[in-house]
Amino acid sequence: MNGPIRHMATAIFLVFALLAGAVTYQQLIVGPDYRDDPRNARLLAGRAGRERGTIITADGVVVATSEADPDDPRVFRRIYPEDGLYAHVVGYATQLFGSAGLENAWADQLLTDRDATISGVINAMMGDDLRPRGLRLTIDHDLQQTAAEALGDQLGAVVAMDPATGAILALVSNPTFDPNSLLGTGAGPFGTQLDEDPTQPLLNRAVAEIYAPGSTFKIITTTAALETGEAGPGTSYPDPVELELPGSTSTIRNFNRRVCTDGDTVTLAEAFRRSCNTTFAQIGIQLDALPLVAAAESYGFNLEIPLDLRVVASTIPGVATFADDLPGVAQTAIGQRDVRATPLQMALVGAAVANGGEIMEPYLVAEVFNADAEIQSEAEPAVWRRAMSPATAAVIAEMMEDVVANGTGGNAAVEGVQIAGKTGTAQVPDSAPHAWFVGYGSVGAAPDEQQIVVAVLVESGGDAGEDATGGSVAAPIAKAVFQEFFGVTPE
Repeated sequence: MNGPIRHMATAIFLVFALLAGAVTYQQLIVGPDYRDDPRNARLLAGRAGRERGTIITADGVVVATSEADPDDPRVFRRIYPEDGLYAHVVGYATQLFGSAGLENAWADQLLTDRDATISGVINAMMGDDLRPRGLRLTIDHDLQQTAAEALGDQLGAVVAMDPATGAILALVSNPTFDPNSLLGTGAGPFGTQLDEDPTQPLLNRAVAEIYAPGSTFKIITTTAALETGEAGPGTSYPDPVELELPGSTSTIRNFNRRVCTDGDTVTLAEAFRRSCNTTFAQIGIQLDALPLVAAAESYGFNLEIPLDLRVVASTIPGVATFADDLPGVAQTAIGQRDVRATPLQMALVGAAVANGGEIMEPYLVAEVFNADAEIQSEAEPAVWRRAMSPATAAVIAEMMEDVVANGTGGNAAVEGVQIAGKTGTAQVPDSAPHAWFVGYGSVGAAPDEQQIVVAVLVESGGDAGEDATGGSVAAPIAKAVFQEFFGVTPE
């Protein structure tokens, strides 16, 4: 072969190789991204009429199902029987707005394989069951209803979970929306209204928004003090009306602007029960940033929480941020300054105390079942992190129980049940304070008895406004959930 022909052949070969590589890249590498892009009108049209599997709660209540069109049994319409109660958990599957929540995360299981795609044809030829699969959630319907009713019209979130397994028993965010309204011919205007609503009903406040945790963060500060050996429940601290921060003109005061106890000294246990800012600011200064940041990160701050919903990471600034900034450390130690947490994160903080220091991976789907109601797969509880030693967890549990029995958390007490908890009232610029409660019950439960952890966040004081505290606003909501769980009749 002479030189020009050889060069021509080489060029042709390279062009074909380039074309083959481009096609391979488009089909195999980025093809799935194009296919699954919510803006892909062909995908949305193809999925719009396909049957999707049923989603039910742990106790069998249907929260999402598909109904055949009476005029065309090959076309299905998605129905959400509980309207907005599960909107932020189940989400929605629509032609106009794509999908969200578990409808999105578990789409591969929920969608039927009865279609004309290559994979659908191959599955049919292989004799696979082409019918969609369904999901059984971990959520208890009665608990979900109780949490939503207790929160009422207030902006905020409630998360309840089993600390021993990580199963989420209730997850409520308010305001909510009716996903059925995104399905009809008037879905466009309704979707625009939701998107433009200043209260952000589409926002899942339980997992996708972060807030100053206020005094609930003192659980983490106490963990750092106990784990480092810097303090114990009986360690005493000065009890001033206000604490002057070193190297600053700023001061820290207690919520009531009084001394914590007698104005002389106060123990860590007493300060925890009364939620005294001056004491925990002193502990933060004593510890400095490294142990405080390490303790927060041991609970999962600055990390991605594993869950089948998108979870925003809770944050605490890195150690370098606090260089020569003891006032910043002091303010962080009381849950203010730049520390931020989701309600789910604070539920995991409570779960760590209840579970002897271990945090289980949270999950929402207990089982996947086929169209014949046969279980195809089950969730397996797994340890995510160890936040502290069992000994430290036991000490904090006693202190949290004292908060409910004798301190700021009295409004979460349930007759006949040992409840442990911690309140929080987070100061917010240009707004009423956020009200928090994190707690669990029953304390000291037998190995075969199920416990429950509850985290409550009420934005900007809720109905109480500027007068809100964690004990007065958030604790009663947690109490309602505890009463439902333990079968205690409300007083």
